[in-house]
Amino acid sequence: MRHSRLAVPVGFVMASIVACAALTEVVRESSDAGDDAPRRATALVEDEPSVELAFAGDVHFEGDLSSVPGDPASTLGPMSDLLGAADLAMVNLESAITNRGRRAGKELEDPADTYWFRTGPRALDVLQRSGVDVVSVANNHGADFGLAGVRDTIRASEASPIAVVGVGRTDRAAFAPHRVRVKGTDIAVHAADASPRESGDAVWAATPGSGPGIASARGTGSSALVAAVAESARTDDLVVVYLHWGEEGSATATPAQQATAAVLEAAGADIVVGTHAHTPLGAGLRGDGRTYVSYGLGNFYWYHGREAETGVLRLTVQGGKVVGDEWVPGRITRSGGDPRPLSGDAATSAVQEWNALRSSTDLVAGPGPVQAPATEVTDGGDTLPAFASTISSIGTSVRRGMRTYDAETCPVPLADLRHLTVTHVGFDGLAHEGELVLHADVAADAVDVFAAFYAARFPIERMLLIDEYGGDDDRSMAGNNTSGFNCRTVAGSGRWSEHAYGRAIDINPVQNPYVVGTDVRPRAAQEFLAADRSATGPPVAGLIRDGDVVRTEFERIGWEWGGLYPEPDYQHFSLPG
Repeated sequence: MRHSRLAVPVGFVMASIVACAALTEVVRESSDAGDDAPRRATALVEDEPSVELAFAGDVHFEGDLSSVPGDPASTLGPMSDLLGAADLAMVNLESAITNRGRRAGKELEDPADTYWFRTGPRALDVLQRSGVDVVSVANNHGADFGLAGVRDTIRASEASPIAVVGVGRTDRAAFAPHRVRVKGTDIAVHAADASPRESGDAVWAATPGSGPGIASARGTGSSALVAAVAESARTDDLVVVYLHWGEEGSATATPAQQATAAVLEAAGADIVVGTHAHTPLGAGLRGDGRTYVSYGLGNFYWYHGREAETGVLRLTVQGGKVVGDEWVPGRITRSGGDPRPLSGDAATSAVQEWNALRSSTDLVAGPGPVQAPATEVTDGGDTLPAFASTISSIGTSVRRGMRTYDAETCPVPLADLRHLTVTHVGFDGLAHEGELVLHADVAADAVDVFAAFYAARFPIERMLLIDEYGGDDDRSMAGNNTSGFNCRTVAGSGRWSEHAYGRAIDINPVQNPYVVGTDVRPRAAQEFLAADRSATGPPVAGLIRDGDVVRTEFERIGWEWGGLYPEPDYQHFSLPG
């Protein structure tokens, strides 16, 4: 068995997802490891090759784009280079692949808001020239021209220069994955439609004996998808599921999406991505970091630019695990067509806004872009890039991400806070950019402190805004996240924490726990409870000790250490009130 995680019986998983679909209120499931399971930063292992994957969203050739497939030189535009550079790239083709047939009846749709999309087989040539390796047609337009159109789509897939998934002559074929070996990694790619059904015709949801149809992740189709994923998890190193899901026009993941992602994770999916909402949604890691999820990739090559924000999601996989993620943003022009990559401040702002979308999901931040080996720390320490930092007022994109901030209740005005970015050394020995929000009065001193950490090569595993964890301090600690501002009270009291004023910082909570009686927070910190924190103790990465650079620098600027409290809070430093 390739995936040892497949501990949940398949029958139970199938029943769970069907039950989830029937519930009006979905309760999120937590992983067996619990929220306190830490996620470690992973450096690429030299003798184990990494695999680069790229995912983009909805594509079609409607309106003014209908003639594009007829141009033998046509591509999806300049962002095609990102797809072509990946070892495996995938998009969703929002069309039946046919030049004939009648419009299918869509009796379940609003008659005033109904669309039919189709394109000829030459569209697949455009995708191939654009670097696409796999395309899903499992969506709410894949059967727009009825059984004849689905049969044409299947014929086109059989002669296609790229793999087509999510449709087949039988239900088994519709749910079957595309299998490929890349750099020694066996990859299975599945696709299914989980968007609201637009017709009762059987062709929209292939089932046993129904004949040709689309793979559906609704009702009994959910069980079929879960079974197919579980089957792949037993034989393949990496299992990818591309879904058509979510609520059109909404940038918030629905309860049904989050429940589906949880069940697919239990079945063995390593990556779950999708589209349908026409706008990007949050992305990151579920549970204890075993499964990467992107709830929405947005439009990519579309006949209008009314929903213009788009991008390419790049994932780096090593040993069957996602060890790097990066959102490369783009924008579709008002007239539609190919997206244009963003650069400079526009790109930085777009990435910040994409990261902010995660705060309304059940996900935590992914591992981030994989750093180049040239930044590895050496004994001399001269191979790291120079320390860099910024201090800025809370701008629009950062404010959107601070969803736990309430101007009516938080004790400090937003205007008194500052957004900081600082370079830090990670547990992988590489340079990373971290971010904090702190009070304006302490921002400059804090930057000086982190500059000293960087010079001394003191490692910090990750440094993300608390909103990446929904403002939940326990989740942030479990993720070994170094954090600053958090509008919360002191645990077990009604008093505002110094974090609520932006005058406190927690450093590497797993190595430096908060101890209340016999309770150790986070749970993963138990192994560090008895660590020798004296100046002569053995060195432990990320551990705060007497006389080290962390104690020395914070004491220099007048901050006190929580490790000296009656109930030790080893991670905590704050400016006395």
